[in-house]
Amino acid sequence: MVDSGSEPQLGGVEEEITAYFSDIQAFSTFSEVLSPPRLVELMNEYLTACTDIVQAEGGTLDKYIGDAVVAMYGAPLALPDHAHKACLSALRVQRRIAELRTKWSHESEKGWPEIVLGLQTRIGLNSGRAVVGNMGSTTRFSYTMMGDTVNLAARMESGAKFFGVYAMCTEATRAACVAVQADDVVFRPLGRIVVKGRNAPVPVHEIVELTTAVSPATREGLALFAEGLARYQARDWDGALENFAASAKLEPNQPGINPGVTTNPSLLYQKLVLKLRANPPAADWDGSYTMSEK
Repeated sequence: MVDSGSEPQLGGVEEEITAYFSDIQAFSTFSEVLSPPRLVELMNEYLTACTDIVQAEGGTLDKYIGDAVVAMYGAPLALPDHAHKACLSALRVQRRIAELRTKWSHESEKGWPEIVLGLQTRIGLNSGRAVVGNMGSTTRFSYTMMGDTVNLAARMESGAKFFGVYAMCTEATRAACVAVQADDVVFRPLGRIVVKGRNAPVPVHEIVELTTAVSPATREGLALFAEGLARYQARDWDGALENFAASAKLEPNQPGINPGVTTNPSLLYQKLVLKLRANPPAADWDGSYTMSEK
């Protein structure tokens, strides 16, 4: 912009990007139990930590929406490994949040309530073509992104709540990440979902951890879960239930043990299997789940 000597104008161009959305779990409760000054103090520390990681990995901050962080990888400057960078950011943010929880627990002088000490954030990613540029009115606009790719990324963040995971992406992001570094990040297939506002099912994945940081127990649990998912899709309800019961014991996030955790993929699928076993789906069922909420 400086080199061209021209003022920014309304308009956008289509680019290949990875869209990033994050949101704090149960944030409305934070607003209820913390005074406005304390809430601002907490959010400034949290948002600074998230933003620093996003930008360090080459991402561009789009905006803050309350506690939500919206970012893009691949614009305004091209980033060939945008999906890989976004996945690394998601994992780094989760690790940093765990460090902040420990830090806050030791700040006895501030007396942070229990909900702060259990803060969890959910992250959703999707990769594809999107329009990026200056959008708004002729008198006030901002550099942002728009399109189906962006909307689906937002659905990954909200859909993570359904599965009980904290970082979820589409198959497009997983494939693009693996194309850059095949063995760098561990993903867990979660099945296929039909998000609100779309008709076609989308394969989704949990972004589990860096390959070097995954424990043997977690690897065993992921293998049991994958076998259970295959049996679920094949309508082998009893076999699937057996696998999910076994994988539930090895889930890295356990209700009552990990902060803020109320469910996980193994527990969720046990409930789905029981419902489908009692009321079998139609003959044309393709194994996908239709989300009823955004």
